Amino acid sequence: MADEVVWVIVAGALLVGELFTLDLVLVMFALAALVGAGLAALGAELIVQLVAFAVTSAGLTLGLRPVARRHLTRGPLLRTGTEALVGASAAVLERVDGTDGRVRLAGEVWSARSFPETDVLEVGATVWVLRLDGARAVVCRGEVNPPAVSGPEPGPGGPGGPGPAA
Repeated sequence: MADEVVWVIVAGALLVGELFTLDLVLVMFALAALVGAGLAALGAELIVQLVAFAVTSAGLTLGLRPVARRHLTRGPLLRTGTEALVGASAAVLERVDGTDGRVRLAGEVWSARSFPETDVLEVGATVWVLRLDGARAVVCRGEVNPPAVSGPEPGPGGPGGPGPAA
């Protein structure tokens, strides 16, 4: 059997193995095996093919794999649960001040308090959710870019973000 055929079979077997591990190591070896197949097709000696396989494997594993992992292991961009409520707009149902009030948020009634605490929000006003403190929404006046508030980082779409979708 010709060397290039053996290299292609090895590359295929490594790719099948990668499907089971999903660790991005075997795919680097598979790509290196394809380099070996290319050299074999060009008539290179077996020692040259093996050295090229080793160097390419090491280079891809050390150079390309970390970059690929970074791009493939990012968390989901879709916020869910209460995290999705941060940055959303709400309607004031009962007067909201620095200690108490009620807002309609995502179709549900939530306890709320204003930020800054000296701000008083009257019934019917539109407010933005800055963060959630347990079962209480911390809200501010309906501004395009609500002010930053201390506490857990709200993430994209929160304070200073683009705001809720229209």
